[in-house]
Amino acid sequence: MIINTGEMSIQCLILGDLMTNCYVPTVDGKCCWVVDPGLSPGPLLEYLAKSGLEPERILLTHGHGDHIAGVEAVKEAYPAAVLTVPKNDEHMLSDTSANMSAPFGFSITAPQADETVEAGGELKLGSMVWRVLDTSGHTPGGVSFYCAEAGVVITGDALFAGSVGRTDIPGASEVRQLENIRENLLTLPDDVRVLPGHGPISTIGEERRSNPFL
Repeated sequence: MIINTGEMSIQCLILGDLMTNCYVPTVDGKCCWVVDPGLSPGPLLEYLAKSGLEPERILLTHGHGDHIAGVEAVKEAYPAAVLTVPKNDEHMLSDTSANMSAPFGFSITAPQADETVEAGGELKLGSMVWRVLDTSGHTPGGVSFYCAEAGVVITGDALFAGSVGRTDIPGASEVRQLENIRENLLTLPDDVRVLPGHGPISTIGEERRSNPFL
């Protein structure tokens, strides 16, 4: 599925048995990132190769295993890609208990981060500016990436269509997550498209009106 936002297109690939949404935002047909490369990253690598794209960054919304599992393969294929990780989830890259892979019988790790980001920061993809929003609660350091010009926000596992991220897991906080969603996501314009870590795309307005958890 491709989301067109004018200057930028965003390819969504659904990866692995846990059906993690991996996003590839691309500007001018050449500058791109890979966001949350999950389990079974073969289709992602095939898409990048066929499109002639070399990602500038591998960007993570949070540190759970189903969102970091493909990092090593992407980094191997594109070693210059900067692995950019939320600061308070950095430890989860190498901690299989914290990243929730060990409890499910896996042992998922990722390479060391090249850089970390925190809420309030900004990243540029070509001419497009993305703001880093605090949506922690599902994990200690979870963030969302908001591009006002494109009218999209990549929310990871904080906000879904009709739902929110689990908080009955180690390191999670329901109070913190709901507070951050209300303060940092629901304050965005109604027509901003919500690109979640799993499931279908929504909008901020739709989630404000009908999400039963909010």
